[in-house]
Amino acid sequence: MSDTFDRKNVLVTGGAGFIGSHLCDQLIKDSHVICVDNFITSSVSNIKHLLQNSNFEFIHHDIIQPFDIEAIPELERFKIRFQGIQEVYHLACPISKHYFDDFKIANVLTNSVGVKNVLDLAVKYESKVLHASSSVLYGPRQHDRQYFSETEECHVNHLTRRGAYDEGKRFSEAMMETYADVYKLDVKIARIFHTYGPRMRSFDGNTIADMVLNALDNKDIVIVGNEDACTSLTYVTDIVDGLLCLMSTPIDVTLLNLGSSEDIRLVSIAKKILELTASASHVRFESLGDRFIDTCLPDVTRAREVLEWSPIVHLEDGISKMVAYAYSNRHFINS
Repeated sequence: MSDTFDRKNVLVTGGAGFIGSHLCDQLIKDSHVICVDNFITSSVSNIKHLLQNSNFEFIHHDIIQPFDIEAIPELERFKIRFQGIQEVYHLACPISKHYFDDFKIANVLTNSVGVKNVLDLAVKYESKVLHASSSVLYGPRQHDRQYFSETEECHVNHLTRRGAYDEGKRFSEAMMETYADVYKLDVKIARIFHTYGPRMRSFDGNTIADMVLNALDNKDIVIVGNEDACTSLTYVTDIVDGLLCLMSTPIDVTLLNLGSSEDIRLVSIAKKILELTASASHVRFESLGDRFIDTCLPDVTRAREVLEWSPIVHLEDGISKMVAYAYSNRHFINS
């Protein structure tokens, strides 16, 4: 058998993003990886180390525009016309917490027209599809309950400033389920909870990334909320492992939560970052804005049972890796 058919052809939309680039790092070990991105909220620096790999190809494209993947000359070596596309990981979504309004239209179109284009491609090649959804579908934290499982109803207010993203994620899940029903596609949906690690966009409302860079620059560490503000955090490689495991499951497995069920005070995280960076920064607090949701905690029982998956990277180890990355890349970390 030729080398081409020894490897799967895998398409990753949003592959130059934070989670997408780490996913490409793992897929490249045994697959041909086609990374599609338009860099609207991602960075070429995230995939620069992969560009010379013969099993990797980057395509600069906005998925709201249809494209004929067989007509792209750079992909001829993957023999798509004969081999097809075995797997599609759909991670593309232009989200920015600080500049949310700048990407509303792109968000709506990516979660509708873009999803349709991805699914139409999957129908053509009978590909397995994994869609990166979000914990925001469960709504904000509730005083009377802490954990939410996949069987819970979604609680989304679609007429807020965040509606483009929140309702977009809910609608995209409905599209995935509809295509699975009509075309018998093997569709997976991962509701991803707060994730952290190297390559996060900094100064964009990503709390941990901003904390690390501010600490290195001896600037104030800002916590949105008060001293009791908490979050759950999962290191990016644990999320990637979960995505890979979910993609490998039988067709009857569809929806899973991926995240940490451990609630951690943001003040504790800030103190750990100050300790690791030997920073002179101070911690200050800001009120919640309507662009931020204090999300609930995931019930990951099903992920443990079905995937035998649970996060394994300890918080201190994950933060240490973020500090090391930020320190060595601080001059071009947002390029």
